[in-house]
Amino acid sequence: MHCKRFTEKLEAIVGLYLNPPEHAIVLCVDEKIQIQALARTQPGGPLMTHDYKRNGTATLFPALNSMDAAMIGMCQERHRHQEWLKFLRVIDDVTPADKQIFLMADNYSTHKHVKVQRWLKRHPRFHVYFTPTSASWLNMAERFFRGLTQNRLRRGVLRDVEELIMAIEGYIDRHNEDPKPFIWTAKANDILEKVKRARKCLNNVRSVWR
Repeated sequence: MHCKRFTEKLEAIVGLYLNPPEHAIVLCVDEKIQIQALARTQPGGPLMTHDYKRNGTATLFPALNSMDAAMIGMCQERHRHQEWLKFLRVIDDVTPADKQIFLMADNYSTHKHVKVQRWLKRHPRFHVYFTPTSASWLNMAERFFRGLTQNRLRRGVLRDVEELIMAIEGYIDRHNEDPKPFIWTAKANDILEKVKRARKCLNNVRSVWR
């Protein structure tokens, strides 16, 4: 049953990438939690050594349009279901009312909270698809996270949460000036074959060490 559910979820996600529904927006949503505002404790010293100071954290809620790579983003101090609902309302406000909204999200409990489910029932244009367990790499938002970390956060000196949020929002604004779509080409069957081979190799390694 577990493998069957994995396959079904995988096929649904890849299907949205390769054949998105007409008159709809497909958004990859996620959370990047506890992003740290980091600053050097000594001017001119290297960042990300023993010599840096933590100055608070923030959570980024992103919604990446899988078709044109435009980003809707919201920063919050926490990542409870209350913040998730606030982000859903933002998406509802900034997207055309005549469009169906397909969301790809992971299985984090916040996304399945009873109050979130009630909100979704009151907003039937929203359709949520959950990625398979341990398959967050299927979500294109993960690629955006990598770029944000490598190109902005690791290079910055962020003295407080306000500067951290300004840095994130500035990065999103620059991204949206010239968004470059992530072209998805892998078919579900091809991914499944790779997963099967990886599992076989893992099982072989385990048998050797027993």
